[in-house]
Amino acid sequence: MLLTIDPQDRRPIYQQIADGIRTLIAGGQLGEGHRLPPVRQLAADLGVNLNTIAAAYRELRNDGLIALKHGSGATVASRTAANHTDDELRRPLRNALTQMVLAGLRRADIVRMVDDELRGLNTGAKS
Repeated sequence: MLLTIDPQDRRPIYQQIADGIRTLIAGGQLGEGHRLPPVRQLAADLGVNLNTIAAAYRELRNDGLIALKHGSGATVASRTAANHTDDELRRPLRNALTQMVLAGLRRADIVRMVDDELRGLNTGAKS
């Protein structure tokens, strides 16, 4: 599992890790039932505190993306849109689009960026 931490990123490290795992799940590199590395192993691999990894895993569990079982670790949960309301799915998109508009991007640039990201996710799902 390829995750990187960017010291220049404003997001907390646990958030970078959670977002990286989200991207791997969305892109198909981590499929349903895939076992994630144990907290200790991932912490050692990334050179971070155990609590940082635990916080990332808890957030992913709370989002319904992974299942945590004491003693057997974390696995990628089933992904179905039925587990979420339309508003729950739109909220992060709305927030991201708002940030883009506030940054002064034009509609055409936003659409191009969204299309590029979707294409990247779809490419990852096929590999």
